[in-house]
Amino acid sequence: MKLISADYAETLALKALGWLVGNEELLPVFMGSTGADLGDLRSRASDPAFLASVLDFLTMDDAWVVAFCDAESLPYDYPMQARAALGGGDVHWT
Repeated sequence: MKLISADYAETLALKALGWLVGNEELLPVFMGSTGADLGDLRSRASDPAFLASVLDFLTMDDAWVVAFCDAESLPYDYPMQARAALGGGDVHWT
């Protein structure tokens, strides 16, 4: 398993954001679930916490991961690796 750097994770998250923006069905779902508006997409695109939320959203559904990774020619485990590299948001159910 390849380990992704934080810099690459941010780049991958920006690609995921771009993919979401181009997806007329998923963009409104993302914006509704995060409370983001179009201004936030532009102004927060360099915010690691916002980029983490993009990856959190993307990785909620395997079909979204597959569609994004196929569009970007990426291995299917990269979004989860990128999310882990951005840190924060770890949930332990114990």
